[in-house]
Amino acid sequence: MSLVWLDDLRLNAELSGPDTAPPLVLIHGLGLDLRLWDALLPRVPARTLRIDLRGHGLSDTPAPPYAMGALIRDVERLMTHFALKDAVVLGAGEGGLIAQGLAVKRLDLVRAMVLTGSATRFANPSVWEVRLARLRDSGPDLDAECAQLLGPRWQGAPALAPVRGMLERTRPAGWQGFAAAIATADFYQTTATLKLPTLVLAGSDDRKTPPDLQRELADLVAGAQFHLLRGGSHLSMLTHAEAFAETLRGFLTRIGHF
Repeated sequence: MSLVWLDDLRLNAELSGPDTAPPLVLIHGLGLDLRLWDALLPRVPARTLRIDLRGHGLSDTPAPPYAMGALIRDVERLMTHFALKDAVVLGAGEGGLIAQGLAVKRLDLVRAMVLTGSATRFANPSVWEVRLARLRDSGPDLDAECAQLLGPRWQGAPALAPVRGMLERTRPAGWQGFAAAIATADFYQTTATLKLPTLVLAGSDDRKTPPDLQRELADLVAGAQFHLLRGGSHLSMLTHAEAFAETLRGFLTRIGHF
């Protein structure tokens, strides 16, 4: 892992895998960080870039609020820094908004998209106003976050400790900043214009983004594939790592990325 110095902030990133392997960019969701992908990395033979979004992990934490355009540009700049193009971009949860925005903006960088636990928007702005007020006043409810991310048996989940560790490490300004960007984000119209290979990978027990909502996302993108991971959670890359990786490898093989 290394801090990449950009013109206005430092972002923590890790580039791993053979130089000649096809590129895969991994984008986490709200409150998490690049450790989300720990179990996936050894299972996917790619040149993998994983990052800590601003306000998360070891990256710098500017004052909130953040703009979705700035978050998209952060990933764009990191891909340019590491000379990655024709990449598959995988966005998890709210990170899927960044993946969608990047695909709309830079099809020269993005050749395919994988979305898991994602949507074109997350709740109405009024819902986010309440949540933002709660984040400012008392911070996140970590038990509620874990329950949403890990599903009905979250308290006994082997992934509980790493997930809670990521949530606890995220600074208050990071929670508030990213949440503010998500609150007003609506990619329905722009994502509907996309014509690139897309996989929507949904966990059947995803309590945060129900599978039916993810199926609607798949229906929005021409030719997108939808796969339901039986028993999978919102964070299936952690809780069902091998099944998640097998589905991802199959997609990347079908589109000729491997």
